[in-house]
Amino acid sequence: MIAYEIGRMGEDAVCRYLESRHYQILARNFRIRGGEIDIIASRQDELCFVEVKTRKRNGLTDGFSAVDQRKRRLLIRTAHAYCNQNQIEISDWYLRYDIAVVTTLHDRIINLEYLENAFDETDFSDNY
Repeated sequence: MIAYEIGRMGEDAVCRYLESRHYQILARNFRIRGGEIDIIASRQDELCFVEVKTRKRNGLTDGFSAVDQRKRRLLIRTAHAYCNQNQIEISDWYLRYDIAVVTTLHDRIINLEYLENAFDETDFSDNY
């Protein structure tokens, strides 16, 4: 399997995970210049922006630490662009930034870790 297919497999697994918890998947792979959000989902008053990291078992990098300050800043900026493009009033929603780490072994998913509220906008002083 090539990296794109493995990443897609991880995203598919996270979508199934979210749907099993009654989230509605609103968008996948939303892109703007300089940013991308893997999954955008909603449930009740929560609007969740999910970064998915798919890693091989015993890989060199930890999926959670791969979402560094720079990546977090880009995710927030991209989330705001999504809201603007879709005429979503941010004040009506609780915006949540989550990270999912999917671990594979021999092209099979062996683990899925999901961290709700991995970070929030108050971690940054910039305006988006």
